[in-house]
Amino acid sequence: MGLIKMTKYRTLLLATIGFNFSFLIWFSFAPFTGPMAEEFGLSTAEIGILASSAIWMAPFGRMLTGWLSDKFGAPAIFAIVLAYVGVFSIGSAFAQDYSVFFVLRLIVATAGITFVIGIQHVAEWFEEENLGLAEGIYAGVGNAGAAGGALILPRVFGSDWSGPLFSTNWRAAFFYTGIVSIFLAIAYYTLGEAAKSEAKRQATKENTSFKGWMHTATRYGTVVLAAAYIMSFGLELSMNGWLATYYREAFNQDNLVIASTFAATFSIAAGLLRPFGGYGSDLLARKEKDILPFFEGQYREQWTFLGLCFIVLMMFAMTLAGLSGVLLNAVVIGFLVGTGCAWAEGAIFAQVPAMFPNDSGSVAGVVGGVGTVGGIVYPLFYSAPWLANLHIGYSVAAVTMIPIVLLSAWVFQPEIAKVANTAGFVGGTQESPTAASGDD
Repeated sequence: MGLIKMTKYRTLLLATIGFNFSFLIWFSFAPFTGPMAEEFGLSTAEIGILASSAIWMAPFGRMLTGWLSDKFGAPAIFAIVLAYVGVFSIGSAFAQDYSVFFVLRLIVATAGITFVIGIQHVAEWFEEENLGLAEGIYAGVGNAGAAGGALILPRVFGSDWSGPLFSTNWRAAFFYTGIVSIFLAIAYYTLGEAAKSEAKRQATKENTSFKGWMHTATRYGTVVLAAAYIMSFGLELSMNGWLATYYREAFNQDNLVIASTFAATFSIAAGLLRPFGGYGSDLLARKEKDILPFFEGQYREQWTFLGLCFIVLMMFAMTLAGLSGVLLNAVVIGFLVGTGCAWAEGAIFAQVPAMFPNDSGSVAGVVGGVGTVGGIVYPLFYSAPWLANLHIGYSVAAVTMIPIVLLSAWVFQPEIAKVANTAGFVGGTQESPTAASGDD
């Protein structure tokens, strides 16, 4: 029993370190958009496309790797992704043509698919009553890799760094992060164990048929959580890739390190506060505490719904803060937007494994994959040429989130929430050994 407990926490540590670095390498371009724009001759709109492109491969990639993790186990899949991401990051450091560079960074950006692998890995080791906190720690500390990149990379590679291989700082950053990624791949494959028991491993593996995946992917619970993840994690992705540019361009802030540091405050909130979202969901479920009576008995759902509402309000506030012309106001509200993302994300991924205990990888793949769509779309709002200024895009994004909040209000009604893991938009209700929310 002691060995299992030790391996459980080693799994959490290994997954967290792996995902933290994956997030760092995913957004390692963000602090260097200025120098890269200068070298390749990019406009502000083209920088927005580059930020958006970092997410393009994630939707399908996350769906695929979630299913593969259920089928083959997380250690092998995580190691494969880290290894090839490292190789292509090294390759991007040497690219001289922008088209080649763009394609190579698209492949590096698939580092973001490791999220669902780690979610599946942690779910295979932790009990339901502690899943929200464990997944929150994993994803929260992991997401903070974006902040680490914003804080560390410009300081290490932001000076006039040069060497025998490189003449510009961002190239050195991409080269050395690629080297670290390859070493982490070896460590994950060597130290990782797929599940806490062979019985658990087999139960997960047996649910990996394509028919089973299609059924799971179309349940009400899967669909609403995927949509909610668009406006939480998708929003986080978009802000990670955009905020440094926003603080620099909208407020005439020329200092690369300062602009990246301001942007990092959002990433810190969105990452390190995520365990709060998972723990809150666990706490309400354990205590059976209703905080929204119209969702009576659906404790995790209530917590998630409040997080989504908070995000919408803070996005409108982000526009107002920007229009005030005071940079500090925008930084503070940006931190609160990150707090809302952390709250909702932690709550969502407390629900996923509780709702689908033997399909956590597949459902995490759908939710995590669809959720990244926000990271593709929202940067296009922020940098749209038809906007009066760079502040308005946040309110445009907020308006598009309102239908998702309304959808969640419908699914989280007790009579629907109780069968949300068996009833869906395609096909009928099927028998399931688990309650819809894990609360009943």
